[in-house]
Amino acid sequence: MTTHHPITIVGAGLGGLTLARVLHVRGIEAAVYDLDTSPAARTQGGMLDIHDDSGQAALRAARLHEEFRALVHQGGQATRVLDKDAVVHLEQADDGDGGRPEIDRGDLRGLLLGSLPEGTVRWGAKVDGARPLGGGRHEVTLADGSVFTTDLLVGADGAWSKVRPLVSDAEPAYTGVSFVEADLRGADLRHPVSAEVVGGGMLFALGAGRGFLAHRETDGSLHVYVALEAAEEWLDGIDFTDTEAAKAQVLEHFADWDKSLRALVGDADGPLVPRRIHALPAGHGWDRVPGVTLLGDAAHLMSPFAGEGANLALFDGSELGLALAAHPGDTEAALAAYEEKLFPRSEASAADSARGGELLFRADAPQGLLDMFAAHA
Repeated sequence: MTTHHPITIVGAGLGGLTLARVLHVRGIEAAVYDLDTSPAARTQGGMLDIHDDSGQAALRAARLHEEFRALVHQGGQATRVLDKDAVVHLEQADDGDGGRPEIDRGDLRGLLLGSLPEGTVRWGAKVDGARPLGGGRHEVTLADGSVFTTDLLVGADGAWSKVRPLVSDAEPAYTGVSFVEADLRGADLRHPVSAEVVGGGMLFALGAGRGFLAHRETDGSLHVYVALEAAEEWLDGIDFTDTEAAKAQVLEHFADWDKSLRALVGDADGPLVPRRIHALPAGHGWDRVPGVTLLGDAAHLMSPFAGEGANLALFDGSELGLALAAHPGDTEAALAAYEEKLFPRSEASAADSARGGELLFRADAPQGLLDMFAAHA
């Protein structure tokens, strides 16, 4: 007999788990399917700054805000802005106001997972596709050939969502920026110069069309993002299985940068990780399709240059959960109410993210970022 779920969430990322949690504390259960074989199948990335009016609001709706506050990285809101010669143009201490506290992505995901009943997430369940059955119901096919049906299907499955084609034919496009990620472990002892350069929180070391973005993690390591405006195929020309050669090729683009900044890559521990930055069109939306919707990157993938992606995923999850709880027995009314606010919210953030990328890597960088900080101050 085919398994049937009243509510199915595809994707156990921050947004999908927040939705499941907001529903759970209101007495509504959902099934979550995720392609990872376990919660520890892959690393969860670096630090996230969780905004008071979006990500933290979602955690309040999930009744997890106090637990979240206990996990934040004290001092993590500190910020340094340098130019390519390592001259410090701005240094801000963590003022402790809690408006945008930093937390390790893995810790936040662990908090959400631990707040759900055992068995909520079906691990190792890769969704291959879904088709409508009529009346808002859908049949979902997994990679192992099994199927299930659901009354409500939520795509929380990221940039390359398998659920998105049910509502939209939009696909992510390359933004013109590529990242290479690196880690320096035990930085204070093993990499003291890099530890001093990054400081206690976030570093922006910027030049025309490129830069180093880095932050200190709760375990004392440094996570570094090398950003470069480059052709989409640039990363294809680097053999990332040869770490030392890959470091050399990346640093060719920073030949005239200060050696303390180049060391953020040159002294990195472990392999480098390439990552192209993609985005959906700003203003991405869809006509109401019965029984299905999207949240997070599946709905509004954007560049990371406004720090909104994770916050929006959390907020989407909470807003959808609250809408469903507010419209018992009327899923379509809940989805319509959710999407009515989702589309303008995500369009504004996507536009901010695109502008942020232009600002960071302007020809006079880091002046654009300094102007932004001055305006906010």
